[in-house]
This record gives sequence, C-alpha cells and structure tokens, in this order.
Amino acid sequence: MKKIVLLIGAALILQSLTAQNAFAQKADNPEEYPDFGEDKKGLTYTATPETTQQMRVITREDIDKRNPRDLSTLLEEELDMSVTRTGGYGNSTDLSLRGFDTERIAILIDGVPANSPRSGEFDVSQIDMSSVERVEVIYGGSDTRYNVSGALGGIINIITVKRQGEGLNFGAALSNTGYMPGEYNKRHAGGAIGSPEFIDLVDMQSLSFNAGWGAERFSWRASLFGNRAGNHYLYEDDYGFARRKTSNEVLDGGGNVSFVWDLPAASMLLSDTKLYFAGREFPITMNSTGKARASDFQLTENIQFNAPLLFGNKFGTEAALSYQFTRATYGVDIESSDHYLNAINRWNWFAADKITVRFGADWRFLIVNTDSPTETEPVKTGNQGGLYITGEYKPLKNLMLIASVKGVTDTNQAVPVPKIGARWEPAGWLVLKNNYFRSFKFPDFDDLFYRSYDSTFVGNPALRPEDGWGADLTAEFMFSDLPALQNAKALRLLSLNVTGWGQYTKDSIHWVKSQGGRWSPENVGTAWFAGFEARPSLTLYAGNLIETVRIAPSYQLQMSWLITGSLDFANSFRIPYMPTHIIGCTLDLAWKSGSLLVSAHYETTRYADTLNQMPLDPYCVAHATLNQNIGRHWTAFASLRNILNAQYESFASYYMPGISLTLGVKTRWDLGRRQGSAGNS
Repeated sequence: MKKIVLLIGAALILQSLTAQNAFAQKADNPEEYPDFGEDKKGLTYTATPETTQQMRVITREDIDKRNPRDLSTLLEEELDMSVTRTGGYGNSTDLSLRGFDTERIAILIDGVPANSPRSGEFDVSQIDMSSVERVEVIYGGSDTRYNVSGALGGIINIITVKRQGEGLNFGAALSNTGYMPGEYNKRHAGGAIGSPEFIDLVDMQSLSFNAGWGAERFSWRASLFGNRAGNHYLYEDDYGFARRKTSNEVLDGGGNVSFVWDLPAASMLLSDTKLYFAGREFPITMNSTGKARASDFQLTENIQFNAPLLFGNKFGTEAALSYQFTRATYGVDIESSDHYLNAINRWNWFAADKITVRFGADWRFLIVNTDSPTETEPVKTGNQGGLYITGEYKPLKNLMLIASVKGVTDTNQAVPVPKIGARWEPAGWLVLKNNYFRSFKFPDFDDLFYRSYDSTFVGNPALRPEDGWGADLTAEFMFSDLPALQNAKALRLLSLNVTGWGQYTKDSIHWVKSQGGRWSPENVGTAWFAGFEARPSLTLYAGNLIETVRIAPSYQLQMSWLITGSLDFANSFRIPYMPTHIIGCTLDLAWKSGSLLVSAHYETTRYADTLNQMPLDPYCVAHATLNQNIGRHWTAFASLRNILNAQYESFASYYMPGISLTLGVKTRWDLGRRQGSAGNS
C-alpha cells in the first residue's frame, strides 16, 4: 500500500487552469452552461475528459441512421459487438466486451450503475431508444472515468437525459416490423404443413412520444414508449424442418420524466424518474407450443447534483442518489421483488497547473425478496461499495499520466484495485494509450444464493471473487483533409483505431452441470484472454447527389483459454460464447435529406459450454436502413435486417429470426426557440 500511495503521489495530474477558465467562462454566460449529454465530458462533469482507455461513442445521429429496435441491436450493428440472444425482441440478451459477458460489464444509465443487483444482468428492452442521446463504450477493466466496481470487460454508459433548449419541443415515432411468411412444419418430424401466416407481416409495432420545454434556468422532458411483438418468425430447426416460432409474445412499455434546474455557480440539479413494464410469454422449449407467462415491473428514481465551481474554483463535485424497485413474476408460483439504493459522490481537486486529483465513494445496499417454496431464507440483504483516489499529471501538453487505486468491499473483505495509464499525442494525427490494471469482481447474489423452483439451478455460497490483471495498448490515427488530396477535395477523414490487449481472471465463475443433472456456479479455473482489434474508417466527399461516402470495416481477434485441472495453454477450453474472429463492415451514403446505411456482421464458431462439446456454427448477417427527410419535421425510414435470411443459433438451441422489414415515420417539432439558444434534443 505504501508503494501505491507513493505512485499516486508521484503521478497526480491534469490541467487545472484550463478547466478553471472553461468553468469561469460558463459562469459568466448562463446560456453556455454545459448541457446534460452535450458536453464532451458527458453527464458526469467530474469524469476524466481524456481517458487513457479505448473508447467509442455512438451519437444521436448514429442512432437515427440505424433505427434500432433496442440497445443490443445498436451495439451489434454500430460497434460489431458480440450479442447472444434467445429470440426476437424482449427475449434474454447478453452483451460481450473483450469476451466478458453482461454480468462483467458495468452498464450505466446517466453515469449511475444499472446492472441487476441480483444477477448482474441488464434488460436491454427497458431502454427507450428515442430517448438516448448517446452511448459511451469504454473497453477494459479498472475504469478511471466513472470508477465503477466489477467492470472486468468495460463500461457501457447510456446517456438518456439532457437540459432542453429554450421553448417547447415534441416528437413521435411509429414503426411496424414484419417477417417473411411461408409454409412451415407444425411438427419437426413432418406431418401437417402450416399455411403462410400473413399476420407475420405486422408482427411488431413500436410507438413513442416525447415532449420537452426549456427556459433560462429550468427545463423538463417527458416520454412514453410501447412495443407489441409477436416474435412469430420462421426458422430451420435441428432436423432441417421449417418451423414457426410461437408462444413468445411480448407487450412492454415505459415512461420517463426528468427535470433540470440551473443553480448558482454553474451548478445543476437533476431529477429523473423511469418506469418500465413488460408482459412476456416464453415457450417451454424453442419448438414448443406450451408457454409460461412472466412479467417485469421496474421503477427508478435518480437525483443528481453537479457543482463544478467550489471553494475558489479549486474543487468540483457531483453526487447521485438513486433508488430502484424491481418486481418479477414467472408462471404462477415464482415471484420476486428487489429494492436497492445506490449512492455516489465524486470530487475533482484542481491542485496545480498540471495536476488534478479525483476522489470519491460509491455504495449500494440491496434487499432481495424471493417468494419461492424452495427458499429457506427468501429475504436477503447485501452491501457493496468502495473508495477511490486518482491522480492525473500532465507534464507536457501532449502527455497525460494517470495512477489510481480503488478499495472495494462487500463488508466481509476489502481489496485494493490499482491502475496506471498514459495518453501520449506525439503528433496531431496520432494518439497512443497504454493501461495496466487489476480487475476484481464479487460474485452476484444469484451466483451465491439462487435456487430454482425445481432445484435444478442452485447457487453456491462458497464462491470466491473473480480476480485478475490486464493490460492494453491503443493507437489512434486520424487524418483530415490531407494536403495531397486537398485539390481534389475528395478526402474528408481517414482514421484507424488499433488495440491489443491481454487479461486473465483466476477463479473464473461459470455455471456447470453435475452428473446428477443439477446446474450450479463454480470457480472452474483461470480464464486467459488476448485479442487484437482494428477499425479503419474512410469518409470521402462525393458528387452533388451523394454528399459523403463512409466505409468502415472492422476486425476483432479474440483468443481465450480456460485453464482448469490438468489443462494448459496447449490443451484447454475456450470461453463459452466467445467467437475467435468477428468481422464487420459498414457503408454509409449520405445526402442532404437522408442516408443509406448497409452493414454486415460475421462471427466464427462459438461454444455453448465450458467443456466445448456444444459448438454453434458460424453465421453472417447483413442489414440495410434507408432514411429520408420529408420537409422540416418528418422523416420516413425503412430497415431490412438479416437480408441474407441466415438461419443460425445465437444461444444454444434458440434460433434467430430470418429476414424482416421495418417501416416507420418520425416527426420532430421545435416551437418558440430563439435563434442560437443553447441545447437541442
């Protein structure tokens, strides 16, 4: 610990005067206050403006071009993220960053942790895509931007609220998704043939409304959304027969109300309330017509305070207090309700011209109530949290060094999680980033205590935390308007992001099946990860009709080894649901009033189990989305997904939808806004 303290003391960092001048200018001009979701630092003003980690940002413009049904669709198509699903809209979905699943990724909504405190999972359906301003994805463990515990693979921060511009604005969106109808076998062994179900042409409808109003010191925003999905698509089962998915209907919706108050000294107060409800039907198996009913209800209240100017402009702080209530039912016998309270406080101390110290704390208190006859102790409580301190030192204008340590605890043990990193800009077109970090995660509640109704799935209270180390190196190249091509005016932007990384986790937790047929989580061994990623992007000026053309291929190499028992690197198992190669490509054609986006995503063989006895075939999916503005206020869009009609399993024994067509229209109106007023939605 003495070495860690000395390291932090030697590496205290960042430009204090620059930050102070920026804050002072905003204080002098109230209309230039940083907007929620607009400032480059994001909703969290005291976050690191320049992170040393690999980071990608999906903007509102990117979202509008994709018109995704949910968050997982956006991440898969925009970032070529590996996504595992058990069906169409509203079904269980798992995200993957560098081979780590959702339980090992910190999902944030407006800077506040949103993973289920019970399972570590995250329901992507609860996010209203029309309310998302942007999505920040930070790759790698031991984050120093938000200092969230348990982020082995990285962080996904979903920014949904912002201060509204002056005047009244409102908008709406309506769409319909249909699947290709056709004949199908009513039973996989043959027999009766079902006729084409033309109702599948109107399989899913989505509707959303939003309105907002802004004044000089106060603004509000409200939104509502709803979806009805039949998920009645055709697929090819294990025996090669055409089947039609049934018993998988979803009806869900939600709402959001947020208020933002501007306070003296550039401070802000935010109140954000979210509601979500879903009624789902799940087939007993993929091919079954029998079904079980489930429902989910979630209420979240988040209050945040931001004060970037305190004590002579030497300090900045933010505090967040959030409460979440979740109630879930499955079938007629299983019901659970969870309460958790999350508190965060972050501080910036601009200690000197080139030094900034960031420190803070977070705490989560959880009450889990499972009403199940198999539970001997249905009500359980838990605590997790930590303290951190980060030093940022900028000895040169183009060099930043970071040293950080966070102490995490579950009240039974306390563990230091250190990190050092650097960001160097040797030239205007090149940025180098390097990080070395410890990654640590306590087991989730379900891993420790879960017990299914029939006791087929049982938790393991003896689990040890996952603990490991990692490192990465990123090079970012960016060329804009190269002199050699300025006369032709052809090149607008050429960029390349290359990252190499390695990480290991001892006591890796996976659910395994015993000889008696019971599933339980075990510390199966040490998981090793190594990978390489390359993302070039070329944007060109075109002619009068097509203004710009962007071509963005990507390649990811993901190697993994699960070392357990007598196995070594030469003879080991691959991490479940982790493809070795992921290849993607996007072609973006933009004109003055619209765009056409065509993309493809390919993944190689994955395994559905830790023993690698259940391989899933490689697959390739392609998509196309057309957007066309109609006047100032209306936009029509059409999306073809899985154009190749690929038949594939995303999750073992669960087949994904074939080709689908979405048709929709959006509208946006801004009333009473003065020219040049701050913010827009």
